[in-house]
Amino acid sequence: MNHAIRVHEYGGPDKLVWEELPKPEPKPGEVRVQQHAVGLNYIDVYFRTGLYKAPSMPVTIGMEGAGVVDAVGDGVTELKTGDRVAYAGALGAYAEARCVPAEKLVKIPEGIDFTQAAAMMLQGMTARFLVKETYPVQRGDTILVHAAAGGVGSILVQWAKHLGATVIGVVSTPEKAELIRSLGADHALLTSENIPARVKEITSGAMLPVVYDSVGRDTFVTSLDCLRPRGLMISFGNASGPVTTDLGVLAAKGSLYVTRPTLNTYTAKREDLVRTAQDLFDTVKSGAVKIAVNQSFPLKDAAKAHEALEARKTTGSTVLIP
Repeated sequence: MNHAIRVHEYGGPDKLVWEELPKPEPKPGEVRVQQHAVGLNYIDVYFRTGLYKAPSMPVTIGMEGAGVVDAVGDGVTELKTGDRVAYAGALGAYAEARCVPAEKLVKIPEGIDFTQAAAMMLQGMTARFLVKETYPVQRGDTILVHAAAGGVGSILVQWAKHLGATVIGVVSTPEKAELIRSLGADHALLTSENIPARVKEITSGAMLPVVYDSVGRDTFVTSLDCLRPRGLMISFGNASGPVTTDLGVLAAKGSLYVTRPTLNTYTAKREDLVRTAQDLFDTVKSGAVKIAVNQSFPLKDAAKAHEALEARKTTGSTVLIP
């Protein structure tokens, strides 16, 4: 048999139910993965609460994981039983074993373990497209990262620093400020501070070409106020709720740009997925970016993991172990 966490109705962490299910069989184009680790991400909360609607109910949530191929469906030629694989962007990860379209999977290279792979796929590939494609960070840029001690944030800080940027990170506690300084952040600001005023001070009034914001509603206007005229606000998460601000504010604040990118768009083509994953693996193996798995929970205790995530008690990446 196979165990999975399923959601039968939207709501709090108590809606995550540990159930026994038949072991799935791969359809044509799929492989079955016996999972060794599953990544925890804020998008899992969105699917649990109903901010993002599931295609059907009950639903097994979760978007990334890593494990070993133990069955191969018809038509699959790139993968075989025994391959170590990882994926992101495939709903249904909170399970001991699951089937995944082969086109969504990449092989895990030597030197990367299952825990690292599960923790880095969604968060790491997201950080990669944010700093190399959505806004290609250049040496000499000064950038700001909200939730800088979190999963994506901590990778963004390191990668942007590796690319030569001056990095301003925003965090909620002095302890998290120390953490992001250790990752290379040049400035660690607390959410309790006047962030635009501090940015003005740091940049001698020039302000910023780009802000990376995964918080959403609570920080949206603050982020805009940190930008120089025609600057870019990258809103890639809704941790505090969806943004509802009238877009007329963009003109008033200097003809600003806003984008709401997603990993699925940047890895929609197989070649883009492979290229993005390979760049991520290479960058981690080089030591330029370290994947810090600072928390782990048994998969059956996913509710406790969600509580910690929503209470901002986690730093870096978190994995669930089947």
